[in-house]
Amino acid sequence: MKKIISEVKKTVIPTKPFQESKTKTAELAFRLVEDEIKKHPEIIGLEFGGSFAKGTWLAKNADVDIFVKFKKNVSESKFEEISKKIGFVSMKKYSPYVRYSEHPYVEAKIRNTKINVVPCYDVKLGEWKSSADRSPFHTRYMKKALTPKMRDEVRLLKTFLQSIGIYGAEIAKQGFSGYVSEVLILNFGTLENIVKSFSKVEENQVIGKTSQKFETPIVIIDPIDSKRNLAAAISEENIGKLVLNCRTFQLNPSKKFFNPKKIKKSKINLENVLIIKFDFKVRSPDIIWGQIKRATKSLKTQLELGGFNVLRSTSYNDESKEAYLIFLLESPIIPKKYSKIGPEFFRENDCRSFISKNISKTDLMWINDDRKIVSLEKRKNFEAVKFMSEFLKNNLQTGIPKGLQNDFKKGFKVYLASKNLTKSIKEVVKELTSTDDTAFYFD
Repeated sequence: MKKIISEVKKTVIPTKPFQESKTKTAELAFRLVEDEIKKHPEIIGLEFGGSFAKGTWLAKNADVDIFVKFKKNVSESKFEEISKKIGFVSMKKYSPYVRYSEHPYVEAKIRNTKINVVPCYDVKLGEWKSSADRSPFHTRYMKKALTPKMRDEVRLLKTFLQSIGIYGAEIAKQGFSGYVSEVLILNFGTLENIVKSFSKVEENQVIGKTSQKFETPIVIIDPIDSKRNLAAAISEENIGKLVLNCRTFQLNPSKKFFNPKKIKKSKINLENVLIIKFDFKVRSPDIIWGQIKRATKSLKTQLELGGFNVLRSTSYNDESKEAYLIFLLESPIIPKKYSKIGPEFFRENDCRSFISKNISKTDLMWINDDRKIVSLEKRKNFEAVKFMSEFLKNNLQTGIPKGLQNDFKKGFKVYLASKNLTKSIKEVVKELTSTDDTAFYFD
């Protein structure tokens, strides 16, 4: 493992020419924002944040965060209005657009580098008015706490997380953020130590110091806020993927854990994948992702209520027009009849109610070995495509978040993945129907 890590480390550190180029881009963006904030007395300054400021950035996807610091007495409405104006005016040559966290911020791209112009309040430690207020404190803390060796270990960890598909705090991913990566290295020192520790991690294990109790599979404490659990934003599946991949990497060290994963094509379960496609009106990626995830969760529940066993589900959107809700079913066709379990025969009133409601539509009624009355009934829809198509036509307000209802009213398609798929959807479906050979490995 040491040898593999040592060889990979040489490849994750940006070259000096690349670092100089990135610094020039960052300084250009900083000057543009600096010129604009002079027009606004509500702002007291700005500073670099994120991985660029801390020296933990990766060459391939190094964003530059510029934090615009507002006086703490500025109202929330002014805070949002002025910050968007500064972002759009300063980045006007670079096609700026709005993104959302707790508050909107502006993103643009200069020379293939994402520039994030993020507002925050200038507050004292712990007196947060917005979630972004912690970020300057994170930056200052890590700049002091991380040694040069640790910064390179952070880069290694980020590459490892990226390759297994769990890097990124955005709602679409719900993975390990750059800051969480830094916190883990700060606690464990090296990637090797993280691999060894997570291979034997225990449920509810706490990383860091806190007097609080949290109900997550693991707990990762923010070093500048002991009441904040960073792991709360990470999905349980992604935590599990890290644990399993650490075990596998320790057993069978390989450079494949640091390279983009190649998923083998699987046709085994394609005919069991249900897809709902619709077009949406363009909006912030963070907003559309949140709505799509809620819709996926809601429709998973409706499928299960209809008798379809949903094994896995996911979603995808191209952030400009098309969205897909995707469900791997145990079977897209279920029995035409099902048994409805009623009350025990001792419960007189409940028995009367159950019998009166079901006797006219039952094919058979009997008492089972658990003393309960059972009714055998026909399903209205036993095919998943027909079931979901009819449900969406008649129950849009029940199954779809309000923010997506107008999009669905303009049209949607329900079909099985065995039909022709676009390239992007093929990749999503492939991942849904394939076994992760680095996580699930046994020698």
